[in-house]
Amino acid sequence: MDESSCVGERAHQPVTRVSAMAQACTFCRIAIGELPAHVVLDEPEVFAFLDRSPLFVGHCLVVPRAHVPTLLDLPEPSIVPLFGAAQRIARAIEPALSAEGSFVAMNNKISQSVPHLHVHVVPRRKKDGLRGFFWPRAKYESDDEMARVAEALRTALRSPA
Repeated sequence: MDESSCVGERAHQPVTRVSAMAQACTFCRIAIGELPAHVVLDEPEVFAFLDRSPLFVGHCLVVPRAHVPTLLDLPEPSIVPLFGAAQRIARAIEPALSAEGSFVAMNNKISQSVPHLHVHVVPRRKKDGLRGFFWPRAKYESDDEMARVAEALRTALRSPA
């Protein structure tokens, strides 16, 4: 494992060194438990948590545990764990949140608010107002609401497909 790995307290395999970039990265800090997040999925190579300013309630960010700036930097062996997790979360969103479908997207460099690769998985409903790339952002009503949504998604992820 190289020094750019973001593995920490929540991780399944601890490392002793973390790069300076990873130490400054918001998502890396979430991965090691330095910053709070409503975690939906925690696996050795990937984790997912609720976006604090979601397009819609249940909007998740799926990230590689290692500090990887963009899709172009993602090592080939990490593609399946990352997108497999995104697929499972997209599948779980429908029953967990009574969604009719999902929107899955990522930015590379442009519009990437945190320079750590992340896949957006957003619940969708017909006539939900999402049009093109003009995305309305909102806040959760409370931390309790975020906790309930995260638990519903964790429960759906544990359920057989």
